Amino acid sequence: MKKNDSVKQFLIILFFIILCLIIVIPLIVVISVSLSSEKDIAVNGYCLFPRLFDLSAYRYVFLNQTEIINAYKVTFIFSMLTMILAVLLMSMIAYPLSRSNFKSKRFVAFYLYFTTLFGGGLVPSYILITQYLHLNDTIWVYIIPYLITPWYIFMIRTFFQNIPNEIIESMLIDGAIEYTIYYKIMLPLSKPVLATVALFVFLGKWNDWMTSMLYINQDKYISLQYLLQRIMKNIELLRDTNSGTVQMMASMDIPAETVRMAMAVVVAGPVLVIFPFFQKYFTKGLTVGSVKG
Repeated sequence: MKKNDSVKQFLIILFFIILCLIIVIPLIVVISVSLSSEKDIAVNGYCLFPRLFDLSAYRYVFLNQTEIINAYKVTFIFSMLTMILAVLLMSMIAYPLSRSNFKSKRFVAFYLYFTTLFGGGLVPSYILITQYLHLNDTIWVYIIPYLITPWYIFMIRTFFQNIPNEIIESMLIDGAIEYTIYYKIMLPLSKPVLATVALFVFLGKWNDWMTSMLYINQDKYISLQYLLQRIMKNIELLRDTNSGTVQMMASMDIPAETVRMAMAVVVAGPVLVIFPFFQKYFTKGLTVGSVKG
């Protein structure tokens, strides 16, 4: 039995090692290509480590440092604000939906669910945001339309319902009001689901480029994703405007493929730094042991 257990343990460890390599190797290749020479990539293809170390791709991306820094700042601000406000508002909606004494919870839950079945479309949304709310060319256009997501509300509500009711009843006996229960009991005990929703909201906003394309005409409010996409289109335009021998020489001089990978590193870098702070809450059950039988 011990030998069989050792074999099983070895196979499990081997499986996870292979899985980690499958996940990590593409990331290493992306970083390697971003640090390589465009000519070397064109001739020899991708490699796990740079054959010829070259920072030309990053120099091209950061050619206009003011734009990049401003785009970073704008993207970080609206991503953080959306994450904080969205988690707060959605948890406030989810809490009464999780309470059995809330008489209108079926109607509110159906109302939220109904909004997931139909969408107004791009044109009505554009008219609403630009003509009525006047959010275009402001940072609030990134935030206000994305504060409420019904799927996340139902996710938080389900987690709230799994918190032992004895905790809430004991607080009510002690004279606590609903706000106190929500703020001092439900939120601290719900860190796993709140952190998960916060990470999903942050990633969704960090990767947002369409909002800039539709509603932003001022460069000071464009997002990082849209700026990098615009840089990539400028590179493709430069490569397409040449012809013949000149085109071949230009394609070698303009770092297209390496810039693409450098942009991926520039975008993913902050997220890779933030992710470990959320990861510990994903599987951590904070309600275990909170009620003793």
